[in-house]
Amino acid sequence: MITLRKSEDRGYADHGWLKSYHSFSFADYHDPKHMGWGNLRVINEDRVAAGTGFGTHGHRDMEIVSYVLDGALAHQDSMGNGTAGSANSGVIRPGDVQRMTAGTGVRHSEFNHSKEGATHFLQIWILPEQRNLAPGYEQKHFDAASKRGRLALVAAPGGEGGSVTLNADARIHAGLFDGAEQATLALDPRRPAYVHLARGQLDVNGQTLKAGDAAKLDGEAQLTLANGHDAEVLVFELAA
Repeated sequence: MITLRKSEDRGYADHGWLKSYHSFSFADYHDPKHMGWGNLRVINEDRVAAGTGFGTHGHRDMEIVSYVLDGALAHQDSMGNGTAGSANSGVIRPGDVQRMTAGTGVRHSEFNHSKEGATHFLQIWILPEQRNLAPGYEQKHFDAASKRGRLALVAAPGGEGGSVTLNADARIHAGLFDGAEQATLALDPRRPAYVHLARGQLDVNGQTLKAGDAAKLDGEAQLTLANGHDAEVLVFELAA
């Protein structure tokens, strides 16, 4: 079964410096019908104005993934990432996938690193398999060629296939599709899956999605993506 979640039906918050769409209940947006899907808890589509950002704040017991679509996001945290001399610059650009394990507790800030224009990114939260993990950070780049006309595995348990390591029973794929490009992905019908179209237009198992739309898949054995128009898509294989 496939259930569509239209872009315009998401929660929306306009804070001036931040414009955010919430696929699931978050902050002041609460909808008991949309509290998450499987172990996927949050997808926020954020646009952060130049010179602004999220001040230092805390998280715990969550796998937090950031996926930048346009602009650049500057990240600093209590583990030392994003500070002078650290192993990780903390700047996330299009093609980068960043994973932060909040675990026992981490504090961080995120600001628009671009001097001009908004930074457009997806903030994703996934419930971890275990609580009280040691905080952690990882960031990898996946160029457009690796995602063109196919689904590239960008986050998975154990860092499968060179992906970012998730401490969660979930896998995230990213793809770019246009024209005749298409891809299929075998799914375990016992597990939920979720497709989020970040931009463009794309057919998902024969149903057309536009930018910001999503599809919840339950009991499906295969995912087919086709008829893309400048499409960028994320696909989640999740735990029930």
